[in-house]
Amino acid sequence: MKLDIIAQIVQILKDAPEVGAIEIRRGLFGAWSSVRVSKAGHGGNTFGPGVGHVVVSQPGGAGVAPAPQPASPQAPAPGPQLLEIKSPMVGTFYQSPEPAAQPYVRVGSRVNVGQVVCIIEAMKIMNEIESEVAGVIREVTAQNAQPVEFGQVLFRVDPHG
Repeated sequence: MKLDIIAQIVQILKDAPEVGAIEIRRGLFGAWSSVRVSKAGHGGNTFGPGVGHVVVSQPGGAGVAPAPQPASPQAPAPGPQLLEIKSPMVGTFYQSPEPAAQPYVRVGSRVNVGQVVCIIEAMKIMNEIESEVAGVIREVTAQNAQPVEFGQVLFRVDPHG
């Protein structure tokens, strides 16, 4: 990524106090790379109530999704806030490196940032998916050897667990 683009992203964060982070995804045909720039206190996928999130996607062309509207202040906070690990591509979800092997993670497993949590096969390529958050896996939402969509939640993680 070019330095002038990063400078523009930082300027957007400075100029928009309601935006806590900007995520950029680039690539074609399921081979995506991503970069996330966030303000201090806004790590990974954790955006506090009322904090917007701008995603810039470039699957050949560029587009900017508007920041979501702030959450209602009356909405009660349900239990612990779980973070989501989402599929970065369309493909087939595999919970282990081979059929007879143990899953990378299970409910109750502790994960660290950068740890492989599953494989998604796309176009005959096995893509290791790494966690962008640290914590304890509280839910595995994808089924082994089943198709997943881009952005589909694969795991829910308790960052305080």
